[in-house]
Amino acid sequence: MSTYEFSVPCLFGLEGIAGEELRRLDLENVRVENGRVLFSGDQRAMAKANVCLRTGERILIVLADFPAKTFEELFQGVYRANLEDFIPKDGSFPVKGHCLNSQLMSVPDCQAIVKKAASRRLGEKYSVSWLPETGAKYQLQFSIMNDRVQLYLDTSGPGLHKRGYRAVGNDAPLRETLAAAMVQLTRYRGREYLWDPFCGSGTIPIEAALIARNKAPGMYRRFAGEAFAWVDPKVWGEVRAEAKDREFKGNYRILGSDNDPKCVSLSMANAKKAGVGDLIEFRDGDATKMSMPTDSGILICNPPYGQRMLEQQSAQRLYAALGRHLKYADGWKKYIITSEPEFEHYFGQRATKKRKLYNGMIKCDYYMYTESGRKR
Repeated sequence: MSTYEFSVPCLFGLEGIAGEELRRLDLENVRVENGRVLFSGDQRAMAKANVCLRTGERILIVLADFPAKTFEELFQGVYRANLEDFIPKDGSFPVKGHCLNSQLMSVPDCQAIVKKAASRRLGEKYSVSWLPETGAKYQLQFSIMNDRVQLYLDTSGPGLHKRGYRAVGNDAPLRETLAAAMVQLTRYRGREYLWDPFCGSGTIPIEAALIARNKAPGMYRRFAGEAFAWVDPKVWGEVRAEAKDREFKGNYRILGSDNDPKCVSLSMANAKKAGVGDLIEFRDGDATKMSMPTDSGILICNPPYGQRMLEQQSAQRLYAALGRHLKYADGWKKYIITSEPEFEHYFGQRATKKRKLYNGMIKCDYYMYTESGRKR
């Protein structure tokens, strides 16, 4: 089998976690960079990363990497790429991408140039003047940053955060890849009691259950690479079977609660769809008033942020009430993500440490309370 170079874009702050995951999957030549992780491998590595990776956004094959400050240089760089090794004669190859800090800053113009160069290359290699593009989709992506172009083939299709269990969410859904990273940062392995008191659509408890059971997040969804003509279809079945064999059995103590009964019902439906409905208990409850379910455990949550003034003031009051409620819960490790810069002030306790993460485009801090403390 041929060996390829892969790029895994990540939410900012998750690169190191994704790199650790890829190493645990025994993938080769893993390198962590800002905004992405790189690794090398064959078709099996591509399938394994898509099916098993929890914190990356998608798996891209690097087709070309070259400097370009002009449209001609962009055209020639794409034209020199061995696209015929990946895209068959009838393959559909739409183009999308982005530009940053470069001479070439018009995304539509760059899309047109990349499409033109790819069409000419494939037309010449297949000795045709017109490409039908009636077959499987081979999504081309480009990234132009600091006058350097990288051309990719997307093997994932819908982003890896789309596990398939959340058809609908609440008003402020947490991306599944971020929820998985938040759980991994707690070092949760299924032994402790885990509670999300603001469960919303259930993403954090569901990702925790998948991690506890060692269940591959992409087990039941499809990927673009499964339709590629040059990929052996047996590879995907073998990777899924191996992932299934690595699952753990057992019962876990995971609780999700929310003061909105609709969110609780939605969480239960999503957990069932994810195949972990039997592992999680969901309850109606106010996070600032509920009794602690046990004497010790891991509390992890994504409370409301409040992006507008009145909402922000409401969120600040919520943080203060939550801090008062949890003041003496010394047996609990607490992990809370929010965009509120003065969260520690309102919560009433300084975090043991914090980590910058992005919830979509919102810059947040992940506050980690791993040692007992008292109000300042």
